[in-house]
Order: sequence, then C-alpha cells, then structure tokens
Amino acid sequence: MNAASPCWRDRFDAIRSNKVFEMTVVAIIILSAMMIGASTYDIAPGWMMVLKVLDIGVTVFFLIEILIRMAAEERLRDFFKKGWNIFDFLIVTVSLIPIEDSEMVLLARLLRIFRVLRLISMVPELRILMEALLHAIPRIGYVALLMFIIFYIYAAIGSFLFDKINPVLWGDISIAMLTLFRVATFEDWTDVMYETMTVYPLSWAYYLTFIFLTAFGFLNMMVGVVVSSMQQEHEKYAQEQGEGEAGEVHWIKQHTEEMEQRLVRMEALLQQINERERR
Repeated sequence: MNAASPCWRDRFDAIRSNKVFEMTVVAIIILSAMMIGASTYDIAPGWMMVLKVLDIGVTVFFLIEILIRMAAEERLRDFFKKGWNIFDFLIVTVSLIPIEDSEMVLLARLLRIFRVLRLISMVPELRILMEALLHAIPRIGYVALLMFIIFYIYAAIGSFLFDKINPVLWGDISIAMLTLFRVATFEDWTDVMYETMTVYPLSWAYYLTFIFLTAFGFLNMMVGVVVSSMQQEHEKYAQEQGEGEAGEVHWIKQHTEEMEQRLVRMEALLQQINERERR
C-alpha cells in the first residue's frame, strides 16, 4: 500500500505538470467567464437551463482539478503553503455551496464571477504581474502619502487665494483637493486656471508647478516602483525555473556553495588524518 502511494502521486504530479491539462484548465476558466457574460443577457429559458448544466459541469471539473493538484503533493499541508493554492481552493470551495436556489442567489452569481480570477493563478505571466503589484503596494503607499501632502498644501493655498473667485471649486480644503485632482488628471484644467487668472494673472505658476510635481513627478515615481518590482519578480521566477541569466547565476551560486562545503569537509578530514599520523 505504501509503495503504491508514491506511484499514484507521481501520476497525479504528471497530470498536474502536463501542458495539455494546464491549457484545458485555462480554457474551462475562459468558458466559465463567457457563461457568466451570457447569463447577463435576456435569453430563452432553454438556453438558461443549458448554462446551468454547463455551470455544474465546470464546478465538477474545478473540483476534480483541485483534488488532482492536492493529491500530487507529497504532503497535503505542502499544498497550502502557497498563497495561490489557497486562493484557488477557496474559490472552488465557495462554488460548491448550494445557495443557487435560495434567497442568496445574487451572492451565488457574484461568487461565480471570481472564477475568472483563477486565470491569474494558472498563467505564470499574470501571476508575476500580480505578485509584482502586491509587492509594490507598500512603496506605492509612501509615494501616495507624499503626493497627499503636496495635494494638501496646494489645496490649502488654493482655498485661501481662490475661495472668493469660485466657492464651488475652492470653498474648503476638501473641495479644493477634488479640484486639484481634476487638474492633475487634465480634466478641463485650463478652464479652472483661466478663471483664477482673471484675478491673479500669475496664478498659472500655481497650476504648472502642481502639475509638474504630481502628473510628471509622482506618477512617474509610481511607474518606476512597479517596473522595479516587476523586474525583481521576473528574476525570482527565472531563478526558480533555472532560466535566463538570473537562473544561471543562481545555479552557479548554488553549486559554488556546495563545492565550498565539500572543500570544508575535505579539509576537516585531512586535519583528522594528519592528527592521527602524528600520534
């Protein structure tokens, strides 16, 4: 029995690693997304019944697929060590909850939508992008905090100077920040500038400096943070897969460390032999 278990695990691992199986899972996820889109149209009851039957089939397929992936692990707990596996497990588990014919039918339909997110966990490129975005969020947060400070300072100045010109746009600091957000996104910002220039001709400097700081400065900083994080994630993935320059460097580093450990052990053995000969 114990000898048969590794054999079955190897078979499940071969199925999980098979490209055809992976492409089939991706195709079923896309089919599920198309079914969700089709259910939003006003279609005949017969076709709606077909969609329900297909939905049951998709749910069963996802259940079998997640069980295969769990069975392919040497230990079950190893499956839950990866965040994406937990994510897939939760989506599949929630899809099995029988709430379709209850008062929570709307919740059931909303839960079906999250199946589309499984594309992220199945496609390595999408997974890298998502992980890069998640890792970049803390650094983006600091940039956003600095951006908020600049917004706050400029909003306070704008509220003090332009309140009497247009209270709708500059009445208080919160409204002024919304106006500055409109300026930063270039949504008819020249109309706002020309209105204040009728009273303060040099107010153009206020808008231009703000735009250079926010639209050109901080937004490019955010882009740089995301690009840097993506590069790190690509290098990490290349190391894990042993591909590209990063994979080669990781391989050389790993084997160099192994050789150093062997040399240390050989040196220790030689010292022991020398000590024995002296005795």
